[in-house]
Amino acid sequence: MQCDVLVIGSGIAGLSYALELALEAPNLKIVVLSKRDVLESNTRYAQGGIAVVQDFTRDSFEKHVQDTLRAGDGLCNPEVVNHVVKEGPSRLRQLITWGTRFDEVEGSHRQFELGKEGGHSAHRIVHHKDRSGHEIQQSLINQLETFGNIVLLENHILVDLITDHHHSQEPLKRCYGAYVLSKESLRILKINAQVTVLSTGGAGQVYDYSTNPESATGDGIAAAYRAKIRIKNLHFVQFHPTALAIKVDGSPFLISEAVRGAGAYLRNEQGERFMFNYDSRGELASRDIVARAIEIEIQKQNVPHVFLDVSHLPKATMDDSFPTIRDACLKVGIRPTEDWIPVRPAAHYFCGGIDVNLNAETSLQGLLAIGECSHTGLHGANRLASNSLLEALVYAHAAVTTTLDQLKQENITPKDYLDAIPQWSHATSIIDKDSEEVQTLKHEVQQVMSRNAAIFKSTSGLKQAEQELEYYYLKAKALYNSKKLTPQVLELRNMVNVGYLIIKQSQQATENRGGFYNKDYA
Repeated sequence: MQCDVLVIGSGIAGLSYALELALEAPNLKIVVLSKRDVLESNTRYAQGGIAVVQDFTRDSFEKHVQDTLRAGDGLCNPEVVNHVVKEGPSRLRQLITWGTRFDEVEGSHRQFELGKEGGHSAHRIVHHKDRSGHEIQQSLINQLETFGNIVLLENHILVDLITDHHHSQEPLKRCYGAYVLSKESLRILKINAQVTVLSTGGAGQVYDYSTNPESATGDGIAAAYRAKIRIKNLHFVQFHPTALAIKVDGSPFLISEAVRGAGAYLRNEQGERFMFNYDSRGELASRDIVARAIEIEIQKQNVPHVFLDVSHLPKATMDDSFPTIRDACLKVGIRPTEDWIPVRPAAHYFCGGIDVNLNAETSLQGLLAIGECSHTGLHGANRLASNSLLEALVYAHAAVTTTLDQLKQENITPKDYLDAIPQWSHATSIIDKDSEEVQTLKHEVQQVMSRNAAIFKSTSGLKQAEQELEYYYLKAKALYNSKKLTPQVLELRNMVNVGYLIIKQSQQATENRGGFYNKDYA
């Protein structure tokens, strides 16, 4: 397949990029790759909303900037923070023009009902009840279907980026698209593109308890690493403090930070509101502080969880603002307005990733990265709540400008050069799509990472994890080299790659900052 632009990933970053580019350049052929059904992305599961300054009488860009810098624990890029925060209102308006609805103050028009979350000094979270991500994702999909120059390929997974090393001895100079696997036919396609955009999301599935969907196995980060692209700060993994401690339909379920913003308390086994023992902001401290505090309470009392208490809030709070969370609790036998909700931290967001500049450019020509798979410098050592969707929108917009610039005629790769890139050649020995062996290996990798490279790390634990991961690297390599590729094998390979990067970059860290904590440095 030949196209002008290949977008790998179909969350808010990838879809908003494709839509804006299609509007700006209707003559371009744009292919959007979705690993699963296009609705199934990390974006869909975002509950809280988008942090955008709206009420300039009580809030300001400067306050949002300072909150972001404080949450990032001194490692944010101030230029990036300023740029993203000030771009927020424009990007929000664009999202609204694409049909996204946000809750408004009753009786008003376009006066948004603003939520508040941990680390924020003002109410600035624009939201659609507690399913903001679903609303955004659905509105973008609806828009996508109106464009004739966008081709959507669902149920296709990235195998590898196409670079010079696939067909020449020259050093890596450029990306020419990607090899991708159809999950249905197990056929590998070569998709050539002048510009390739990675918007593949995070890698929460590297850990055994994560708010991310099963598809979040770090595919884009791992492929970029194999293509020798610069990966930065992957050791800053954010654990969301409050995932429901009981799985819902077999998966962990996120309890939005907005619930604490609405006044919920965190209590330990003795019923104590313990957060003020750790931070003067109590339940509204930044996520890294709250997650560590909860983990300490869990370990100290040798219990599987702490509790989120909303029983003192008006019943209408859960019914009107958090109906999805209310229904999930009821599904597992918890009455949220009467019972305390058992919660525990879960792997949630990667603050690091593929290093990009303000133009969304990576260290390889022809390759851009946007969304959670990228590292922009916005989040520093710990992401401020609801800044992720904002970042995705701002960098998708920047990537459109970069793409149009890169597609000037002098930068186009000749067609005969692209044609010379070979089709994928691989082993044909089949392995069952749902191989029990591969599933077991993936689960064991999650256990290794959760034991030794999660909220609390140690020097000896990281060394142990590195040694154990070597075994899984060899197992994944053997399967990859000797069997016909399946999504399961590719995911195992990617999880091992990302796990290795987390461990190595954790070993290189010399101090505790934000989401990184080595007990030996305390």
